[in-house]
Amino acid sequence: MNEILKEISQIGIVPVVAIEDAKKAVPLARALVAGGLPTAEITFRTAAAEDAMRAITAEVPEMLVGAGTVLTPDQLDRALDAGSKFIVSPGFNPEMVKYGLSKGALMLPGTATGGEMEQAMALGLEVVKFFPAEQNGGIAKIKALAGPYKKLRWMPTGGVTTKNMMDYLSFDQIVACGGTWMVKADLIEGERWDEITAICREAVKTMLGLQIMHVGVNCADAEEAERTAKTFAGLFGFPYKAGNSSDFAGTVVECMKKPGRGLHGHIGIGANSVERAMYHLGRQGVEFDETSVKTNAKGQVTNVYLKDEVAGFAIHVMRK
Repeated sequence: MNEILKEISQIGIVPVVAIEDAKKAVPLARALVAGGLPTAEITFRTAAAEDAMRAITAEVPEMLVGAGTVLTPDQLDRALDAGSKFIVSPGFNPEMVKYGLSKGALMLPGTATGGEMEQAMALGLEVVKFFPAEQNGGIAKIKALAGPYKKLRWMPTGGVTTKNMMDYLSFDQIVACGGTWMVKADLIEGERWDEITAICREAVKTMLGLQIMHVGVNCADAEEAERTAKTFAGLFGFPYKAGNSSDFAGTVVECMKKPGRGLHGHIGIGANSVERAMYHLGRQGVEFDETSVKTNAKGQVTNVYLKDEVAGFAIHVMRK
């Protein structure tokens, strides 16, 4: 996958911004970064778009800036000159796609029908926008289209919110969701940066879905593992289950038949997407043991350990 597309996928949510005052672009970008969403699609719906892109590119270099509502070659040229790393349009214009590709631009044209998607694939595109998503049938329509278009991926935009975005993001062929709900005009106009940051953080929290899945207790041998698991099962009414390398009390307490990772054991943290969890935790300074990465047949990361232990426990993030 293209490196920019890979970063968009790791971020998971692309704020779609219509900004009237370019002077507010930098504080807006900083609010988005603070909220865990270091990207934005700045739309050409306003006259301030180009200046906003230039300001963000210059002053918030960690921000991945894209241009939206790009309808003409002139807008595309201005967007690229202003530092845009990807180009988004509301509809599919094959001539505009060809022009953008000739400029080396990453093109994400809007599509809603199989015919538009086939034309996009014929031009070599691997990801397209699905717009307006909810009004065009939402995730149900995308899944229906995914049958014949197994190699195509989508970025649904339009009607997506924190409440329904996981309907989309839980499907493998969704690269990310675009949305305006965290950058509404009144929030930008009122310079309510803390509120924008809070909405972004809530969206990221929902997207990652991090939760404790199990605690692994290191035991000296199989006998101690059995005894410990049965103790927990008896105390709390959990079902006991024997396994090859560990015994379980319920689904949360795992008793290892010999010491494994961690001084005392390990803690499994579930995530909707391990790749996105690694990206967002990495932005907080968390480091991972790359040698511990495990993947499934689709190439998706299913498990990875953090480099450092916490209170004597190794921590691993696992795909739910």
